[in-house]
Amino acid sequence: MAAALPRPSRATENALKILALDLHWTWNHEADLLWRSINPDLWDRTRNPWITLTRTSKSELAKALANPDTKALVKTSMEGRKYELERSTWFDQKYPHGSLSEVAYFSMEFMLSEALPIYSGGLGNVAADQLKAASDLGVPVVAVGLLYAQGYFRQEITPEGLQKALYPFNDPAQLPIQPVLTPEGDLFRLSVQTATGEIWLRAWKAVVGRATLYLLDTNDPANPPAIRCITTQLYGGDAELRLRQEMVLGIGGWMLLHTLGHRPDICHLNEGHAAFAALERARCLAEDLNIPFSQAQVIARAGTLFTTHTAVPAGFDLFPPKLIASHLTFYSETRLGLSIQEFLALGRLDPSNRDEFFNMAYLAVRSSCAVNGVSQLHGEVSRSLFAPLFPRWPQAEVPVSFVTNGVHTPTWDSVAADDLWTKAGGKGRWEGTLEGLGDAIRQLDDDVLWQMRCTSRNGLIQALSEELRSRQCTVGEEGLWCLPSPALKPDALTIGFARRFATYKRPDLLLHDEDRLVRLLKDTNRPVQIILAGKAHPKDMEGQAMITRWVNFCQRQDIVGKVVFLADYDMALAQKMVQGVDLWINTPRRPWEASGTSGMKVLVNGGLNLSERDGWWAEAYRPEVGWALGDGLEHGGDPAFDHSDAQELYRLLEEHVLPEFFERNEKGIPCAWVAKIRESMAHLTPQFSANRTVREYTEIFYLPLSQRYRDRHLGVGSGTMDLHDCRKKLLEGWKSLQIGEVVIPNKGSGRAAHAFINPGRLDPAWLEVQFYAEPLEGSVRVVSLRRAENLQEGWIAYETDADLRGEASDYTLRIIPATNALCVPLEAPLILWQR
Repeated sequence: MAAALPRPSRATENALKILALDLHWTWNHEADLLWRSINPDLWDRTRNPWITLTRTSKSELAKALANPDTKALVKTSMEGRKYELERSTWFDQKYPHGSLSEVAYFSMEFMLSEALPIYSGGLGNVAADQLKAASDLGVPVVAVGLLYAQGYFRQEITPEGLQKALYPFNDPAQLPIQPVLTPEGDLFRLSVQTATGEIWLRAWKAVVGRATLYLLDTNDPANPPAIRCITTQLYGGDAELRLRQEMVLGIGGWMLLHTLGHRPDICHLNEGHAAFAALERARCLAEDLNIPFSQAQVIARAGTLFTTHTAVPAGFDLFPPKLIASHLTFYSETRLGLSIQEFLALGRLDPSNRDEFFNMAYLAVRSSCAVNGVSQLHGEVSRSLFAPLFPRWPQAEVPVSFVTNGVHTPTWDSVAADDLWTKAGGKGRWEGTLEGLGDAIRQLDDDVLWQMRCTSRNGLIQALSEELRSRQCTVGEEGLWCLPSPALKPDALTIGFARRFATYKRPDLLLHDEDRLVRLLKDTNRPVQIILAGKAHPKDMEGQAMITRWVNFCQRQDIVGKVVFLADYDMALAQKMVQGVDLWINTPRRPWEASGTSGMKVLVNGGLNLSERDGWWAEAYRPEVGWALGDGLEHGGDPAFDHSDAQELYRLLEEHVLPEFFERNEKGIPCAWVAKIRESMAHLTPQFSANRTVREYTEIFYLPLSQRYRDRHLGVGSGTMDLHDCRKKLLEGWKSLQIGEVVIPNKGSGRAAHAFINPGRLDPAWLEVQFYAEPLEGSVRVVSLRRAENLQEGWIAYETDADLRGEASDYTLRIIPATNALCVPLEAPLILWQR
């Protein structure tokens, strides 16, 4: 009998566990060879280190680790991880003495990997990619989300072309996460008091390089069934379930951080779902500092950032007043010290309207010192959406800025693209400021870029051929049924279209004139193939009907094999598609796509975009990098505009896209196409990367807000006027403010423009007196007046010598709060205009 192999040492087992549980492997593949050496079959099928490790038998693991080469790979991988965690980062180098200690990032979903299926789509993509980029850059982030027992639904296509929703369970033991433990090594459970008694939240931890993601779930055996089911599904159930999930995320999430000893400077709310976190943060501050909740709100608000992703009012989470009252009265009255009406007022446009629904986005705005949209266009749209909260303020000054989303390029690049970027920009190219990276790409020859594209396209076709049967086939009452198997060609123009199927995204725009599309597909001289994927929400019947239409079209005998609809769109499939397609199409109705990130993912791989001028493409497009649909205006759901866009889409494909792809030089290279690839990769990839996004968040928001938060925190008990009292006096005294005579002399008169103001009960130092005119050439015209002299009966003269651009009649006098200590107008939306 052969001697038994020695069991791996505890140190080796711990090292493998550490490596497998660090989701850094989702974008760093230096340890891939190690996992292949342990269990090549399982690794090739899953590409999941945690599954590879936990499903490999002890005897197989011992056999693999008996190989000196495998043991050396363990040592090398651990050394690489140690180097990665200890290396100097962008944040360390640029802000060695910065005031930012930690950012708490809250999101309803995170799309880190198919190994952790707790996401639906775009929102989770943004959250996860920014978390990974924060790790690369060294920005200190701790994230909070929910661990869903079933995640988002999985999709199956029936023989009738219908979408069928499936809900497999997530076994925490099979996920790359670990339970949070107490200092004594016991399972950590968070106790939460409710009106009906105590409930328990379980906590899990995912390691994402330098960052940590905490996940909460309610599936504790001590909880009643209704509570255990709160975290069953993502975006499932009714309004009551959604409210309960958002309470767990926000209230439970901040409570978890506080209990574990985290004291973040910044609370970043990724969409309004997490707005309750701002309230719980204030409650914890009130308790720690022994101050009233209202004062703690002022401190907490200084370090809170709200990022909105919604482009239409219907996208906000709205809850009936009775539902809020039934679920939050106990919390509001016993924990916050607010009546339920005071609580409801935080999420209402009109606090006195008892029938108005509670708006989570309004709560988030009122709890923050900064608000941003996720593209330049979306910033404009969001200012319109939130304008009602700032009555009489010009829409251009509604306090919503923007940081355009970006994608984490190392997560989405193909092997061939990764090799090309490494040679051009170095191994650590996505960990710094990206300076010079675009210029390095511009130096590459046509044949190098084209070879990369052909290799990546071939990789997609090969990957799909290996998995199509399992993805496309189902067994039902009538036996085995499969969607038609495509005959994908490595030399065909490969078009990709994948996203959530919703009416505003117009996923069936290409089918507007099916005969014209068929003629394009049947051109034997210019072969074209289309790969589609996407899910419609189980309750969205119109979206599901669009899926059925595409599935039926794919089965037309005259184009069979040239169009394939891939069932069960997930992150793993998305990675394959964006790496291999030549052209990515996106057709939303402007301005309903807040940003969109799917088209950004093809950039690093040399894919090109043909998209509506919406979201990120509205600011990214220029003729040198791709193609654009539409006139850049809003047309709502006008069918005539849909028809016009469809005709333009066909024309662009027929007259520009296909000719540029198939016109080749003597080497077989499409020079005009490759020129677009080069400029798209060089100009757009760095600009629309999560690296740039996270650096902007850090410099525009995290650092200034953290300083403001610390100033307010340290100011407690300093003897200076409390900001809460200052704001209260402003609100109470504003109606006593008066504007008297206003004089704007003609140009060249030699007289100063001036006005007379009576501050009433307000301190004049709190007032900013301005001349305002509508924007001219894109910039707002605002001129501040200085205090000149005190007059009788409380009146004060203000004047300015500044030249006023434009005509005197363009200008109106106004007064706004002047205190720099408050975030105006978010904390004091006060404004008085000259009549």
